[in-house]
Amino acid sequence: MRTTTAATSSVACGEAFRQVYWDAQFRDSKGRLIEPPALPVGTRLADTHAHLDMLHHPQLALARAAAHDLGLVITVIDPTEDPAYTLDNLGVWQTEAVELVTQWEKNGLLSLLRTTKPVLPTVRAIIGCHPHNARRYDQGIEDAILRALTADNRVVGIGEIGLDYHYNNSPQDVQQRVFRRQIQLAHEYNMTIALHLREAHDDGLRILQEEGPPKAGILLHCFNLDFATLRPFLALGCLVAFGGPLTFKKSEEVRDAARRTPPGRIVTETDAPFMAPHPLRGTVCDPADVAFTAALLAQLVVEGRTEKHAEGYTEKHGAEEHATEPVLKPVDELNAVPAKEPTVSEGPTAHTQAVAAPFSPTEALEQFYANADAFFRS
Repeated sequence: MRTTTAATSSVACGEAFRQVYWDAQFRDSKGRLIEPPALPVGTRLADTHAHLDMLHHPQLALARAAAHDLGLVITVIDPTEDPAYTLDNLGVWQTEAVELVTQWEKNGLLSLLRTTKPVLPTVRAIIGCHPHNARRYDQGIEDAILRALTADNRVVGIGEIGLDYHYNNSPQDVQQRVFRRQIQLAHEYNMTIALHLREAHDDGLRILQEEGPPKAGILLHCFNLDFATLRPFLALGCLVAFGGPLTFKKSEEVRDAARRTPPGRIVTETDAPFMAPHPLRGTVCDPADVAFTAALLAQLVVEGRTEKHAEGYTEKHGAEEHATEPVLKPVDELNAVPAKEPTVSEGPTAHTQAVAAPFSPTEALEQFYANADAFFRS
């Protein structure tokens, strides 16, 4: 694991004090086995935001990702910390991950999983100065970003960048200045950006509007608020990533936002090692855990299409006032739900409406993956 204050003070540090299971099974915080969600066989998943450098065993994380049919993992690099660490070690992690998967196959440890021929996911990277570290941004940091963007084809975007007014580890005016500069770099080098906004969505939106959205695209990372907050970002053309918070007991407003978001704007993520989804909360998250978020998200999209939540630009839908754990339905049951045809905005212009075709969980999962793969193309 990369040794930095950010990593060693995080939940990732806890991994050093837990038993490490060198297999592909899911376990809860008490070490009890958890059945994987019943996803369609052969459906690929994507984790669009992970910190492989904060995991003690990234090779194990990649092997587990292969065992659970992840086709794409995006790992985040911060140039103020150790920009070379991930790219220098990624090849070694991948080689060791292949060896692990081969060993699991020989020992019959994959027989209970939905994958039959595990293939290591493609790993791409984004690089950007996190708002926590904005005070450290200087020309040397900017040069490190540009070297990575121009010299390594595994680096496909700028992120995570934005504003964090919760911790204010850097002064807010400094955060805003550094955010603006990195948006400008995205314009100059035709790069996508991945946003980190915490208790700062109004200022983040204003700065994006003033600088103009990069043509390559914008991804709103780790969305965990209501649809009213999300709506103007969708109008700006953003994709939105849902992670573990979607599955939390008190996150009904997030689930409501997911129901009302067009599937063509949705991707999945973990933010590993942080925010493991239910029923894995309290564990160190890794990319394979995205399966639980993806399963629930597909269910919500089916519900949204059926109930016309996807028309959320004009319709209102009240979130439930009581908090309950979301219940995953069997895939076959959801596929049998007759879908209606609401009008929904799928494209970059939020008010351009098109007729929505019937949607199944399988189609939703395929859409999420296609969105991620297209957005993070090298």
